[in-house]
Parts: sequence; C-alpha cells; structure tokens
Amino acid sequence: MMQLSLVITTYNWKEALEASLRSSFQQTVLPSEVIVADDGSRSDTGDLVAQLAAVSPVPIIHSWQEDKGFRLARSRNRAIAKARGEYIILVDGDIVMERHFIEDHLKFARPGFFIQGTRVLLSRELSVQVLANKAMIPAFCGKGVENRKNCVRSRVLANLFSFTSGSLTGIKTCNFAFHKQDAIEVNGFNEEFVGWGREDSEFTVRLINNGIRRRNMKFHGLAYHLYHPMNDRTRLHSNDEILNRTIARKLTWCPKGLDQYL
Repeated sequence: MMQLSLVITTYNWKEALEASLRSSFQQTVLPSEVIVADDGSRSDTGDLVAQLAAVSPVPIIHSWQEDKGFRLARSRNRAIAKARGEYIILVDGDIVMERHFIEDHLKFARPGFFIQGTRVLLSRELSVQVLANKAMIPAFCGKGVENRKNCVRSRVLANLFSFTSGSLTGIKTCNFAFHKQDAIEVNGFNEEFVGWGREDSEFTVRLINNGIRRRNMKFHGLAYHLYHPMNDRTRLHSNDEILNRTIARKLTWCPKGLDQYL
C-alpha cells in the first residue's frame, strides 16, 4: 500500500483541530503519518498536538511557522516538504473525517490525477455539538446539514458519478489529494499568495498545465465542515490577479514555492 501523509491545516482553533485529529485516529485505513500545518497558532495548539501525539496510532508532526498574517501557501509547502508519504491528502483543521475517508481516497488514487473531494456544511448549532463531543455524533446528517447528498457514502454511486474534469469550478483544498512528486514538479503552492483566497485554484492550474488531470470524487471520502465566520477577503483582488496571470501564461512553475524546504 502507498505511504500516505495526511496534512491538516490549522490556525488558533484547537477545538476544531482536536475533532479533526481524533477523526483521523478512527480511520479504517490509517495514514502513515499526520502533519499539522500550523500557520502560527498560540502555544495551546502545540500543547494539544503533543497531548494527542502521545495517544495517536500514527506519528504526528507539528509543522509550525511564525504568525506573520495569513500564509497558508507557505504553511502547506513546509508540511509537504516534511511528508514521508508518496501520496498526500490535504484537509482543513475544521474538517471532521468519516471513518472511511483515507480508505476511500486510496481507492481513487491514480498516477496522473489529483482528487477533488466534497464536503458537508454543518450549521452553527450542529458544529457546537460536534465540538463538544470532539467527534461525529449520531444522526449526523439530520437537522443542521446543508448539501445532504454529500453525506451519502456508496461504492455504486461513487463509480457512477465520479468524473474527470479540467474545470477550476469548485476547487477546495479542504478535501484534496495528490502525488507528492506531482507537487514537486510544479513547485507546490505559490507563496506570492498572502491573505485568503485562490492559492488552491492557482496550484490546481499549474498541475493541470503540467498534464495532471482532475478527478472529482463523489459519494466517497466524506468530510464534515464545521461552521465558522467568513474569512477576511481584503486580499482577494490581488490574489485573483496572480491566478489570472498563471492561467493566461499557462504556467507550470512558481518561483517562490516548495523547493525552498526540500
């Protein structure tokens, strides 16, 4: 079986991170390791990671960087560089994974493809319950769940409705997987991106420009997204310009990326 590294991003929300990490412990197929890509959280997040590492069934690595604003691209690059796995799954620290999540991703992993998964959006009220429980709760896909079809896990439906695409629509790296070598060949995430938005789409554009195809995984790899307020989008216009430049020039490489840490 492929060595697989699960990368979980986080920033100053240790309660959500705990629920996410604990869901990784309950997987039917465990990752080879979990890397917490921490964009400068306070020391209490580090304390939590150390506490959970002591009871984790797999190694946990805390990849922390100094807090100098929203630098998700850099945080992810540093984590990817540390990864021992040949295959990498990215999730956000506000994602709680269904217990077949890793198993399902491995079923869909193919050379020459990256995987875009789906997510289930939870209401504020249901998210509070999940955080209190530190795990998924019974009747999880009842009241308080949006896009309920994404709660359904079915091998038959997955085979019928999963598809390949060259579109950028719906790119969300909160549930996303790729071969590490494919990321190395495009130099990972572009660290020109500072502030929320578009670093995931731009990374995807360079993968596609380099011949890696997108596969949308449906009805497998279920991911439950905890409610939180919308991120600050003041940098979105500048980030759109970087994305549009990559599209227009058909770029496959970013100068400031993953190679700094390899």
